[in-house]
Amino acid sequence: MTDVVIGIDTGTTATKGIAAGLDGKLRAHVSVHYPLAVPAAGRAELDPAHLRDAAVKALTDVAAACRDNGDRVVAVSLSAFLHALVPMDTAGNPLGPLVTWADARSGEQCDRILEAGQAKSLQARTGTPVHPMSPLTKLAWWRDNDPDLLRDTPRWGGVKELILSALTDEPFLLDLSVASGTGLYDIHARRWDPEALEIAGARVGQLAEVVPTTTVLRLKKGLAGLPDGLPLIIGAADGPLANLGVGATPAGVAAISLGTSGALRTVVDRPTADADGRLFCYALTEDRWVIGGAVNNAGSVVRWAGQSFAAGFERPGAEGEDADELDAALLMEAQSAPPGSDGLLCLPYLLGERAPWWRSGLRGAYLGLRREHGRAHLVRSAVEGVCQQLALVRDSFATEGFAVSEVRATGGAVASELWVGVLAAALDLPVAVADTPEGTALGACLLGWHAVGELPDLDHAAALIGIGEPTVPDPKNADLYRRLRPLIEQSALAMIDTVKELDRLAPPPTPAIPVTGGRVDATHGGEKE
Repeated sequence: MTDVVIGIDTGTTATKGIAAGLDGKLRAHVSVHYPLAVPAAGRAELDPAHLRDAAVKALTDVAAACRDNGDRVVAVSLSAFLHALVPMDTAGNPLGPLVTWADARSGEQCDRILEAGQAKSLQARTGTPVHPMSPLTKLAWWRDNDPDLLRDTPRWGGVKELILSALTDEPFLLDLSVASGTGLYDIHARRWDPEALEIAGARVGQLAEVVPTTTVLRLKKGLAGLPDGLPLIIGAADGPLANLGVGATPAGVAAISLGTSGALRTVVDRPTADADGRLFCYALTEDRWVIGGAVNNAGSVVRWAGQSFAAGFERPGAEGEDADELDAALLMEAQSAPPGSDGLLCLPYLLGERAPWWRSGLRGAYLGLRREHGRAHLVRSAVEGVCQQLALVRDSFATEGFAVSEVRATGGAVASELWVGVLAAALDLPVAVADTPEGTALGACLLGWHAVGELPDLDHAAALIGIGEPTVPDPKNADLYRRLRPLIEQSALAMIDTVKELDRLAPPPTPAIPVTGGRVDATHGGEKE
């Protein structure tokens, strides 16, 4: 019999459930999918009932697998994606759709905060950049558009509060990690921030009590066939847990999540605010904090290229595994284009962008396009654009004196040799791919072991997680990407006024078909953040 902790990781389009022993080895794994709704341009929502049902199903299925394996479940630990917002009644039942991190409706509210000169001080106190992803700006949108609903809703929560309402009878609680991603919580004073609440139009009484990520609750009786009173660890947010799950908690080690979206994060020992406001700061535990930046566009850019430039391939409208095969074919073809894509620069902001500028309204573009550029150049340039965006986040680490010497990568995109090679060159760092594809859920398990006293040193996780042989950056390519990088920031920021005018002149776009076959993360996060 092996003792295991079950990790439940609620993502944007799927909930993952795993069981892992104290050695970090996976003993069971399930996944429950649900659709991300795009009811109008700029909106991205989930049915909260789907999330709660998926968490219960994932827990039930993993618990059943543990029984079949003869394993003993000693605790359950939770992960949740950041920046979601859902109205709730006093019993924790949802009163409307859950608005996700990808929802961009609060761009006007963000602009007002920026114009008022409040953004940098808010970010310094709360750890969360002022951006449409943030619950702060989402609540401000409600304040402007439906103040009665904002005022009369008994509780406002996110994914973690929603899942807790399904798994425990404990009071209205929220972990420090997810709270640090709301834009409403002062991570230094450890309280809901008065200025942020005033901007949001919310009251402290509408928000959960914030507790440490290692807080032990109790599972509801009769749930998933597990023992009554089983320890339920409140857990943390997906991004910080992804660092733990790939062993990227020691100093100098960074984690990259590269799936549909992407993020670069490293761990520090205290809440930290960078002078330029380019980095987020979210809690893993009370004395471990994750700084970094998330990008909206990663594998989604190649998927878009497959939908847009796939003439000549058999399945231009492919979905699921067929779409993965199409992505792989495009990436293989893109390797024929040289580094730098023969002078083609891609700003890959198909879904807007977050780090490092945290400006709403950014749009994608190709610059330097010539007749001799073909599909291989277009795809390679898009990959380079994403990796350069992550390198801009790494540059912010260096500016703040946080040295990174090693990168551990996870996510669907790192199966591609092109992605990993360009990423290593853009970062000018060796990149090793983590052996586990479920880093976030594994991080939840490891935090669970820590919370029950069996893993005192979280840095020990680095020795538990297997990684592949690092890909070393090509010096010539690293030098080329370093020289190209200033052009990206110069071009992206120079386009903002032009994009605003284009948006003013163009009719609202037709909502895109949402991604439903995998998680849209930090990542966020996932991502994840």
